[in-house]
Amino acid sequence: MTEIGSDHDRIVEAAERLFYVRGIQAVGMDAVRTESGVPLKRLYAQFPSKEALITEVMRYQVGIWDRGIADAAANAATPSDKLLAIYDFLDKWFRADNFRGCGFINAFGELGAASPAVAEVARGQKAKFQKYVEDLVDELGAPPALAAQLALLAEGAQTTAAISGVPDAALHARSAATTLIEVALAKRP
Repeated sequence: MTEIGSDHDRIVEAAERLFYVRGIQAVGMDAVRTESGVPLKRLYAQFPSKEALITEVMRYQVGIWDRGIADAAANAATPSDKLLAIYDFLDKWFRADNFRGCGFINAFGELGAASPAVAEVARGQKAKFQKYVEDLVDELGAPPALAAQLALLAEGAQTTAAISGVPDAALHARSAATTLIEVALAKRP
């Protein structure tokens, strides 16, 4: 990001709020102008197309996700605790008043087939998360397949919580993750 309070930041933060609540396709650049308080000419100077703005918002969301996961894992002592902290992060997020599902899943669902740039950022975020889980599973000394299983639980919990409106999806996923981790560690040679 550029300096705090810059046009760039105000535009990205305003667009992120609007896209997340209303959906990307429902929000025009004029709504972003109004929400950000940045004149349309300066908005287009920063982002010459809506797609450029969308991908920048998605990159901004990557930072939010990464910080959330890191904060949740900050006090975890073991790789197992860090893995379970993912679900604690999800539980807190699902209980937020403004929870509307995963922004990357939402963006991919709206635009992934039509926008290679949106698809690339969404896939990149999911791959980065998968790698984070893989690294912790490796540090744990568990079989590599556990990483895919744990990531799938997290992704499924996000979708379930968004569609059903039931935040307990994270708690159920955490319980399943605990069982998977225990079984994987018990099978170690």
